[in-house]
Amino acid sequence: MLSQGCVGIMEAMKGDVYMDYIITTKQLTKKYKSFVAVNNVSLHIRKGSIYGFLGPNGAGKSTTMKMLLGLTAPTKGSFTIDGKRFPNDRISILKEVGSFIESPSFYANLTGKENLDIIRRILRLPKSSVTDALELVGLSEFGGRLAKKYSLGMKQRLGLAGALLGRPPILILDEPTNGLDPSGIHEIRNLIKSLPGLYDCTVLISSHMLSEIELMADDIGILNHGHLLFEGSLDELRQNALQSGFGTDNKISVAHLEDMFLSMVDKDNAGRKKRAIL
Repeated sequence: MLSQGCVGIMEAMKGDVYMDYIITTKQLTKKYKSFVAVNNVSLHIRKGSIYGFLGPNGAGKSTTMKMLLGLTAPTKGSFTIDGKRFPNDRISILKEVGSFIESPSFYANLTGKENLDIIRRILRLPKSSVTDALELVGLSEFGGRLAKKYSLGMKQRLGLAGALLGRPPILILDEPTNGLDPSGIHEIRNLIKSLPGLYDCTVLISSHMLSEIELMADDIGILNHGHLLFEGSLDELRQNALQSGFGTDNKISVAHLEDMFLSMVDKDNAGRKKRAIL
């Protein structure tokens, strides 16, 4: 079956190049009573890469990211970040990770700069880190504006600036382009693409849009109803799309990849319904 073979690509490589992975999860599972939000997910995220975490809304992407940040405890399974294990090394892990999960919250009556300065002081970073983060996300001229007067897109940028404070070696970004206009999406996309080369970081970024992930990511993991359907490079995904008959004249467009993604999700959903009936 396609999903099992695809997930096996990196699993088979794990023993040979383990040290290249800065984030690994092993059978990571999260249950809420009888509901399984994340089901035996094993990820392999290469150091210095951009890893696109793709799936429909409600697939379990945010829950997985929350487990990596210690915001919710796994029901089963384990994970390692930069050689450190949760929960014993939780504080050490968090010191290396900048995060942006769901919609960021701010103090409405403080300026963008003042909001970032609170985070800076908690992290014990130099004052210059606030200016640096605002500049990175294109908010330098709006740092003195009250957060309550920020547009939705500006709030997304401010949330990203908070994740970038101190230029952490690992970034976990949950749909950071939500609410941005096309120009803003383009700017943030280019920024995220530049980060591993800019200061040698690793980026885990989630989205429900393959067209966005395809423009940024080196590797990709596809999640649906908590199950990992695919893990591998974008080139491997394109090759699988060709082999599955989604290309034209041996060429794969974004539309073809979208069709394959939807086909994988539909096939998994159909299998779930069939098992539920049985």
